[in-house]
Amino acid sequence: MPGIDEHEREVLSRFENGQLQSVATKAELAQFKAAARATAIKDRRVNIRLSSGDLNDLQVKALEEGMPYQTLIASVLHKYVTGRLAERPDSITSETRKPAAKRRAPSGR
Repeated sequence: MPGIDEHEREVLSRFENGQLQSVATKAELAQFKAAARATAIKDRRVNIRLSSGDLNDLQVKALEEGMPYQTLIASVLHKYVTGRLAERPDSITSETRKPAAKRRAPSGR
């Protein structure tokens, strides 16, 4: 497998050979399963408008990641609201460089 080091290969080999055992208790496993189910429940529908270019870029990125584009959008939003998605310091855009007085105010939609 490309991109994994010797230690990771050893762990993978042991896992595939059934040499590893879980250290989680039954109660912990039940708790993890419940958390996973609660996280995976998608009980609300949202409609948003996107530019054609952004939607096309999302669809391409989703294809590269091997997932439906709606799943990619939901994943990005989830990571953002949970604080696991952060802007890179080197990705300052022209919008963030504009003086505050020249930035457009949100339209309220």
